[in-house]
Amino acid sequence: MEGSNTQINPWSFFDTVINWITSPLIQTATVSFSLATILGFFLIIVLAWWISAKIENIIQRFTKGKAYKHVDESTLYLLSRLLRYFIWFIATLMGLSYMGLNLSGLAFLGGAIGIGIGFGLKNIFSNFISGIIIISEKTLKIGDFVELNSVTTGVVAEIGLRFTRITTRDNVDIIVPNSEFINGQVTNWSYNEKNRRIHIPFSIAYGSNKDLVKEAALTAAKRVKGAVIDHASRQPDVWLVGFGDSSLDFELVIWVDNELMSRPGKAQALFLWELETELTKRGIEIPFPQRDLHLRTGKVKIDMETHQLTVEPRG
Repeated sequence: MEGSNTQINPWSFFDTVINWITSPLIQTATVSFSLATILGFFLIIVLAWWISAKIENIIQRFTKGKAYKHVDESTLYLLSRLLRYFIWFIATLMGLSYMGLNLSGLAFLGGAIGIGIGFGLKNIFSNFISGIIIISEKTLKIGDFVELNSVTTGVVAEIGLRFTRITTRDNVDIIVPNSEFINGQVTNWSYNEKNRRIHIPFSIAYGSNKDLVKEAALTAAKRVKGAVIDHASRQPDVWLVGFGDSSLDFELVIWVDNELMSRPGKAQALFLWELETELTKRGIEIPFPQRDLHLRTGKVKIDMETHQLTVEPRG
């Protein structure tokens, strides 16, 4: 009996798998999609996302806190973020080309995207463009103290291409769409100046020595860390601003640094604390509401238990 030898190809399994992967799943007159092309497209997108994220992190890590001529941290942030989006865009085109799509047909896709922006993506696109304008024009910088509509105040913690994150002094993060900084009124207290003049109101009793009051206020100002007292053209001053019902009304007018400027409540509390100390040292009375009673006829009775005052006509 003659036996027959069957020769098995060890690569037949791999050939079968390769043929299955490369076999068209969707085929038309112009394009042909297989599992290999779909996997290749997603692989290109994932690699592009990973590479762009790494490049952005490297740029921001090496430039954070460093000063370059004509280039600040916000501009470098914008460049790194735009570079990331550019890598995504190029990788998407490469992936579509790898899948066999005719890129000349992207004109139709661009028109569809334009329609989408006009209807559903208008606000997102507006915030995106506003973010580029904010960073490129440098109207906002990280660390600026800003005020929105006289309600929201805080420090700029992050400037993105879609939103800006404002952190209040209570450590509350407020996400503000970038378009609000372009279309609305924004007060940037540290836009081009790191010092700001503030007014601290206080009152003293009538009859007090005004020169002594000024001396006490200026001494108190020097004891607050962050007060600008050594600048020739920005010396602190004390103004008499009004005659109240029970007091002389003064204001301590003083320049402060960025730290106190961005903490207006804390700044006022620090100055008032030192003011009270210095006024007390000099025996200057801090007034309280008082009323004078002029009685032409009758008599006055005061109940010492209830502290009630009664006026009785003269009988």
